[in-house]
Amino acid sequence: MGLLKRLLRALPLLLVSPFLVAIAALTLALTDLLWKVRGAGLRPAPPAGETGDQSRGASVVIPNWNGKDLLEKYLPSVVEALSQNPENEIIVVDNASTDGSAELLRARFPQVTLVALPENRGFGGGSNAGVRAAKNEVVILLNSDMRVAPDFVAPLLEGFRDPDVFAVSCQIFFSDPAKAREETGLTQGWWQDGGLRVRHRIDPAVDGLFPCFYGGGGSCAFHRAKFLELGGFDALFEPFYLEDTDLGYMAWKRGWKVLYQARSVVYHEHRGTIGKRFREEQIQAVLQKNYLLFCWKNIHEWPRLGSHFFFAWAGAALAVVFGDVPLRPNLSALWRAFGSLPGAARSRWRARSLARVDDTEAFRRPMPGWFRDRFAAMEPAPARLRVLFVSPYPICPPVHGGGVFMYQALRELSRLAETHVVELLDWGWQEKENQELREFCASAEWTVRPAGPARGMGSLMPHAVREVANDELEWLIHRQIYQKRIDVLQLEYTPMAQYRGEYRRIATALFEHDVYFQSVGRGLGRSPGALNGLKARFEYLRALRYELRVLPRLDQVQVCTPANRDYLLSFLPRLAPRLKTGLRAGIDASRYAFRPGDREPHTMLFLGSFKHDPNRIALDWFIRRVMPLVAPRQPAARLVVATPTRITRRIWRCWAAWKTPATRWRATPCSSARS
Repeated sequence: MGLLKRLLRALPLLLVSPFLVAIAALTLALTDLLWKVRGAGLRPAPPAGETGDQSRGASVVIPNWNGKDLLEKYLPSVVEALSQNPENEIIVVDNASTDGSAELLRARFPQVTLVALPENRGFGGGSNAGVRAAKNEVVILLNSDMRVAPDFVAPLLEGFRDPDVFAVSCQIFFSDPAKAREETGLTQGWWQDGGLRVRHRIDPAVDGLFPCFYGGGGSCAFHRAKFLELGGFDALFEPFYLEDTDLGYMAWKRGWKVLYQARSVVYHEHRGTIGKRFREEQIQAVLQKNYLLFCWKNIHEWPRLGSHFFFAWAGAALAVVFGDVPLRPNLSALWRAFGSLPGAARSRWRARSLARVDDTEAFRRPMPGWFRDRFAAMEPAPARLRVLFVSPYPICPPVHGGGVFMYQALRELSRLAETHVVELLDWGWQEKENQELREFCASAEWTVRPAGPARGMGSLMPHAVREVANDELEWLIHRQIYQKRIDVLQLEYTPMAQYRGEYRRIATALFEHDVYFQSVGRGLGRSPGALNGLKARFEYLRALRYELRVLPRLDQVQVCTPANRDYLLSFLPRLAPRLKTGLRAGIDASRYAFRPGDREPHTMLFLGSFKHDPNRIALDWFIRRVMPLVAPRQPAARLVVATPTRITRRIWRCWAAWKTPATRWRATPCSSARS
């Protein structure tokens, strides 16, 4: 019954929604065409870089609307923090409050400059008025529900020593320490499913200036001249939300930088103003509309914009059947955004005129690895390279072939270069064992793989690639590249090539422990059951597509043997200059003591990781084809399989269904959980 009611209520909008989307797309296309004809040659020249004058101090601007109680509570902390420099100033922009806010300021805070507006212009309009009234080159915007640390100003000003910095964001904590942190100031943005996605990261390892996607409008310092050049906060996003995200994205496209400063701390009474005057469903409605308008204004690459319109309409249609999902537009959001289409077209024209880099580059630059590659001073020929070595598996203890070779390679590499390690662990208890890497590497960091199987059977990405696709791992790689000033990114195993980045100055190398699609191909025809055989063939095609697309984007690909090299070149001859062979690390045999006693005669040991599918196939082949030949000649022969306990139980259940009666009694699993 609920679904029927939703369908009946939404039916008129559902019928017209394809026309709304088509008209919006056509309007933006005509705007772009007209801009190319008339506006492309009228771009304003980039301004000369100016460093914020820190000696003059900063101007703090606080927009206020009926927030008398918040000003009484939090403004004293701002007054105290800015009292250290007589050049500092505090401006409160009052949006025609009716609760006595202006009278309170005149009576209690005479040192504060009051800008009284005749009407409520919202957060964006009030902020713009305050920035225009400010006398200093650095303007700090604060919400009225912010308490600040006494020393929060000086760290913000440090960021403006770079003349290309547009904004520096504070680190945000909630006034109530019991609340889960929803915002931190360390923002990240990316493009997914036809839309913008943003988040705040919690990362205690980030303890100074660091790139971020945008500076939160209520806790951020801006370069005044650059802020005004971009037009300030756009009225398109009234009454609130995403105006600061829009401004940060425009700054990146302009060629400027947005930074986060962990040492500048503020405390936020979350939604202390908005939450008191708007219901949660109203707030979500504004967010859904503004996410659409952000794309209509700022996304100028039409492949992205085309996917946006498809996902926006499909998501709105799905919302009719399954209900609303946060950030996914519904039909009402489409209708409200459509009402702002003329304003979106005007804002799009201005955004295109100001942009200096494309959307792809603008999404990359805020990520710390790309930021270092694009902006950091790098030695052309460093005496000692800084190498980041990335593994999809725990390296310690080295209990399988890949682990052994990676461990030995790290020991040798750490003698020749400043070596840093990033790993993806399977379980939390492996952290203790991998502490050993910190004894001979410059640093070692890791994240634990989320529990559960990799999703996406219908995806074009191979299963092995999706299995190590991890947002936390990607962030860790980027963070280490930036903080450790990495020169070379060394990726182990083909699926890790997804983290190669599109670097221009940081070298990327991949060590292919095997040619993945070749390994999958060798196992075709050996999977039990028709469905598993079909899955294996699909995986082969996905692996072939992935590998041949990704390998040319790396600076160097190391393969184990000339045969591996020749096999790859038979598919992709132009890869020849990037392929290297014969570079596999040797094994320091002196580290392993030979023990002649306590040997078990007629025993064969198979040691390997069964997350690596060729090992499973090889063992199955050995049990089926080799053991029946060995057993009649040596009845005492025994095969011992050593692998972690958790994997052994699962693998053994699979084998029990495959083995023939002639071999069932010959194979004996022997688990070695942590050694």
